[in-house]
Amino acid sequence: MRSLAIGATGMIAQQLNVETISNNIANSTTTGYKKQRAEFQDLLYQNFRRIGSTSSDAGTVVPTGVQVGAGVRVAAVARVLEQGNLNITDNKLDVAINGSGYFQVTLPSGDTAYTRAGNFKLSPEGMIVTADGYPVQPNITIPNNAVDISINSSGEVLIKLDGQTATQNVGQIQLATFANAAGLEATGDNLFMESGASGQAVTGNPGAPGFGRVTQGALETSNVNVVQEITTLITAQRAYEMNSKVIKTTDEMMQQASQMK
Repeated sequence: MRSLAIGATGMIAQQLNVETISNNIANSTTTGYKKQRAEFQDLLYQNFRRIGSTSSDAGTVVPTGVQVGAGVRVAAVARVLEQGNLNITDNKLDVAINGSGYFQVTLPSGDTAYTRAGNFKLSPEGMIVTADGYPVQPNITIPNNAVDISINSSGEVLIKLDGQTATQNVGQIQLATFANAAGLEATGDNLFMESGASGQAVTGNPGAPGFGRVTQGALETSNVNVVQEITTLITAQRAYEMNSKVIKTTDEMMQQASQMK
């Protein structure tokens, strides 16, 4: 009976759905995290009576036919890129992106990664780095005798030296955008890598056309709505239960058929 296999595909699909929702909930407080959503497609259909086929010598056409589906499969786990809230931290090296764009990070391998998490730190050499010590591109170094750091909405990094009143520009934060940012490959540690689906990075200064602005002393929170995720989790759980009920019902039907005398 096809319903056994169909119910199994439904359970497998809802299992991945629950795993996706669980990952969203687990990252509900992760800086710059973008929630994911499981998307499904129906499987191929078996035609017992093809739609549009002729049903008589007079040329009459079958209007609906008989098609039996084979179940469901996961088509994609898409990333939802809507803006997260800004959490004010008043930390001089916390920077949030308000709008489109990603910070650029140099990995130990020399490759460039991208992130929305702007909780930056200073390396022993005074370079602005991520929480894992990866340099932010382009490299910006803060002198040891700097007494104040300010980053304007255009990404200019300004410092004030001890004993001086005027500020000095020591660097410019740049952002990267993509034609299809949802196609970036997540690698963990709040980092993404360019892929064939994302397209090549286009870099520019914050506030330029097509690029968001940056806010110093703030961090972008996760865009996960926990209440919505819990509601979706309940729906996925019920769908899993209903598919398991289909398998149980099919088993009972097969048992009754085998016991007929």
